[in-house]
Amino acid sequence: MKAQESIPTTKVERSAKFVKTGFQIGGNYIKHYSKKLFNPDMDREQLNEDNATDIYKSLSELKGSALKIAQMLSMDKNIMPKSYVDKFTQSQYNAPPLSGPLIVKTFTKNFGKTPEQIFDTFNLKSSNAASIGQVHQATLNGKKLAVKIQYPGVGDSISSDLKLVKPFAFRLLGMSERELNIYIKEVEERLLEETDYELEVRRSIQFSEDCQNLDHVVFPKYYPELSGKRIITMDWLDGLHLKEFLKTNPSQELRNKIGQALWDFYNFQQHELRAVHADPHPGNFMITPNEDLGVIDFGCIKEMPNDFYYPFFSLISTDVINDKAKTIDAFRKLDMIHAEDTEEQVEFYYKSYREMISLFAKPYINKIFDFSKPEFFDQLYAYGEKISKMPEFKQARGVKHFIYVNRTNFGLYQILHELNATVNTDTYEPTLNR
Repeated sequence: MKAQESIPTTKVERSAKFVKTGFQIGGNYIKHYSKKLFNPDMDREQLNEDNATDIYKSLSELKGSALKIAQMLSMDKNIMPKSYVDKFTQSQYNAPPLSGPLIVKTFTKNFGKTPEQIFDTFNLKSSNAASIGQVHQATLNGKKLAVKIQYPGVGDSISSDLKLVKPFAFRLLGMSERELNIYIKEVEERLLEETDYELEVRRSIQFSEDCQNLDHVVFPKYYPELSGKRIITMDWLDGLHLKEFLKTNPSQELRNKIGQALWDFYNFQQHELRAVHADPHPGNFMITPNEDLGVIDFGCIKEMPNDFYYPFFSLISTDVINDKAKTIDAFRKLDMIHAEDTEEQVEFYYKSYREMISLFAKPYINKIFDFSKPEFFDQLYAYGEKISKMPEFKQARGVKHFIYVNRTNFGLYQILHELNATVNTDTYEPTLNR
């Protein structure tokens, strides 16, 4: 993949990039409807393909929060045309990297020294390039290290970028204006944390210590003295990303082992720590030569306050869902049913959300769950498609915590589905005794 020699960093440069992309998309629509005059039966597949290519190219060159949105959307496979999902999925593993000279300049600006002045060796060719930064391999005192360097301008352009992304997201997600504003605000808060690498190092060390007793889950060691606000240095973990791992045709036993490690990793955090690694895309995990799950990124953490945790998990782990009054009370606490709703609206949302929770809870209410079966995911996607067409869901409902908690759990489900794993789901259960 060709290295990127420069990156737009100012608000004017980044705005100009979005305007140019908007013109390209407009041109795609003109071409599409011109062809449709001569072929009325033509579908939108080529239009979606052209738009997805142009949008992804623009976002990948901008990096940062713009590309992060693409990464998040690529995991929500039921809300976008396949062309967008296929294109945006590239951001999970390997976005276009920045060139060596630009990385040295960025490193020197943030650290005061070149990489060669700090490490014994430093490979200027990146090993992995994603939305916020890219990773380079280095050595020091005989240790192999991974050095993650944040793209220039990323941390300073989050708010302005999200305003520029908003029109694209509005078209793709089909949300109401109010709902989209809540979504963008929550994403902005998490991204501001995710671009603070000093915070990420502290969290990485803390979470690694908290999760050290989990079976078959390993973490790199982090080096605060070799890290800074825009640079993180950690041990290099050898291994394969999920895509590469699956190409080796692993046994069902190994798939289940990795799947169990993933399930335990996430549910231990949710139910014991009340804070969770909220970026479950496959690029954040490695399967090591020892057949363990390596976790290599703690940039995005979502804390779950009690006023969200208790009503939400009471619905999936107790008999609350079978008690209409208790279920409606929980829905009210979660802002899924509003105080001003009529009796008819209460009944409508009660039935709709009860169906959603019942689907979401299936892995929890079965002590062993087989994620390989497509029926479960077909039902999830069908439900998502059904409510996306209902005018009743065009208004914002639900507290903001749903955005990342849902993303985390459905992302986990999706990875387990790709693994075709069967896991024991009763290892770390919700703790509802206050």
